[in-house]
Amino acid sequence: MKEQIESFRQETIAELSSAKTLADTEAVKFKFLGRKGKIADLFKLLPKVAADERPQVGQLLNEVRAELEAIVDAKMASLKPTKPKASVDVTLPGRRPFVGTYHPLTLVLREIVDIFRSMGFRVADGPEVELVKYNFDMLNTPAWHPSRDESDTMYLPNGFVVRTETSPVQIRVMESQKPPVRIISPGRVYRRDRPDATHSPMFHQVEGLYVDEGVTMADLKGTLLSFYRQLFGVHTQIRFRPHFFPFTEPSAEVDVTCIFCKGSGCRVCKQSGWLEMGGSGMVDPNVLAGVGYDTEKYTGYAFGLGIDRIAMLRFGLDNIRLLVDNDLRFLRQFAGI
Repeated sequence: MKEQIESFRQETIAELSSAKTLADTEAVKFKFLGRKGKIADLFKLLPKVAADERPQVGQLLNEVRAELEAIVDAKMASLKPTKPKASVDVTLPGRRPFVGTYHPLTLVLREIVDIFRSMGFRVADGPEVELVKYNFDMLNTPAWHPSRDESDTMYLPNGFVVRTETSPVQIRVMESQKPPVRIISPGRVYRRDRPDATHSPMFHQVEGLYVDEGVTMADLKGTLLSFYRQLFGVHTQIRFRPHFFPFTEPSAEVDVTCIFCKGSGCRVCKQSGWLEMGGSGMVDPNVLAGVGYDTEKYTGYAFGLGIDRIAMLRFGLDNIRLLVDNDLRFLRQFAGI
């Protein structure tokens, strides 16, 4: 039996030596070491070996198989084609890596936050998935109000909505602290709007709140005038137009002089000389009472403005979708700003 094993070993090595291609080597492997190869025939002879010699013969056969398999693997590895190394022209100039930059919305938001912080406002944050209680009920929005329709608001199960404004943050802050309260609450908000050049189902707002003793409409106007002059220039003017919001009384829409024509009239402002920027007003006493504030002692104002709209004006954009398309050709224009 030992002579047969050695003869098998020599024959296998000889045929492997004469194999010139990968296919020839695989054929030799199949012939000698395959499941139905010659080595399998040798293992079938083990039961016929004397019992006292069988362990030694079996060990020898396993060693020969391991040796031959290693020789086959080395032969196949040497015959496998290797990928040519890519040639590199070291004389070519290197490619300048693209340096990331802030998104235009982030640039505008940072500027807005810096201005309001300089006036003493702090930044407050809150959840985007909000309770109906905070999004509508505690903001004095009655059940019949159009903003609560499913055509405008995205409702979720168990009394939740995807917030339609950042005003719920104001309620949460007032519930957690006593006056004075002076905050802004920037963030994403969601409406059931069909996307077009000026509308998006997701956009960004900054809302502000100031509650203290003796706060008046004059304080509101002075704050917004100072803010818009720092944002658009010292010659900017603002005007209030009477309006209605459930959570403020009185309420007003805020317009600023057109930043393109400086109030003389142009295509952007539709020849009016004014641009609509957002809503504002004195906090309704029902809202203050709902968070436990003494309405005989405290008053406050609130305002809201759209970050996306300011970004479109600041950078001369005519399509809001540019701000969310993630087009690098567009975004790279803001590198270094």
